[in-house]
Amino acid sequence: MYSVNVRDHFMIAHSFKGEGFGPAQKLHGATYVVDATFSRAELDSSGMVVDIGLASEQVKLILSDLNFRNLDDDPKFTGQNTTTEFLAREIFDRIVCSIRSGQLGGIARGVTSVSVTLSESHVAWGRFEGPV
Repeated sequence: MYSVNVRDHFMIAHSFKGEGFGPAQKLHGATYVVDATFSRAELDSSGMVVDIGLASEQVKLILSDLNFRNLDDDPKFTGQNTTTEFLAREIFDRIVCSIRSGQLGGIARGVTSVSVTLSESHVAWGRFEGPV
C-alpha cells in the first residue's frame, strides 16, 4: 500500500458535557496538528498516490471552516461532544466528499482509504480511518 501524508493545523474552542470530562466541561481551547494520509494499492501512471499540492490546498480549505471558531456555537454540532475522535471523523468525511466530488483531481479517484490523525500534543492524538 502506498500513501502520501499532508499536514496542517487549526485552533478551536469548545466544551464537553459529561462528568468523565472533568475540567474540560468548561470552555477551553485546542490547537490540533492534522495529518491526512491518502492510500492506494498501486501508483497512478505518473507514479503518484494523489497530487500533494491539491491535497494540501483541500485540507487547508476544510480546516478553515473550523479554524478560530467556538464549536459550541455551531448548530451542526449541537448536542455533540466535539472530541478529538469526533473531529477526526468529521474531517475524514469532508476529505472523502472532496475526493468524490473531484476537488482533489482525477488522480485522487484511485485513493482507496484515508486516515485523519489529530494531535492535541506530542503525547496525545486521535485518529479515524476508513475506505473512500
